[in-house]
Amino acid sequence: MNETVICVVGNVATQPVYRELASGPSTRFRLAVTARYWDREKSAWTDGHTNFFTVWANRQLATNAMACLSVGEPVIVQGRLKVRTDVREGQNRTSADIDAVAIGHDLARGTTAFRRPPGRGEPAGAGTAPATQTTAQQPEPNWETPTGSSDPGGPERPAETRHGHQTPEPALVT
Repeated sequence: MNETVICVVGNVATQPVYRELASGPSTRFRLAVTARYWDREKSAWTDGHTNFFTVWANRQLATNAMACLSVGEPVIVQGRLKVRTDVREGQNRTSADIDAVAIGHDLARGTTAFRRPPGRGEPAGAGTAPATQTTAQQPEPNWETPTGSSDPGGPERPAETRHGHQTPEPALVT
């Protein structure tokens, strides 16, 4: 099956609309995506053309999007592009829709707090544990760089081949 999968960065342009359908929850909103470019004459960033997409989210993504998104927020949307042409009032109209697979806030332009929705059989407050709390299943990793590391950007790791097998380190010739 051939599909056009895209990832767009833009701003929520309309308040999300939530509907309960026979197939499950559905949320839609308009997304404004504006190209920006460096104008050498003005020595400043300038807004270019704005494209508008209708974003459709279904099932749990629809419920979460409705709870989290509001007009003006910067988001990243990944999904399948669907371009439709129809006739309304005697005129041909073309619209671009995105059937969303993932939606998230753009952390390059702000911060957000992640909360899991309560799952089946889980108490209402169980999904909202503070981020600083660690659990027995996922201990806090050691982020310290070991002393004597030859790589200033990270800890020493054994050399690996493409298939994940270790290869011996080459001997230093002095």
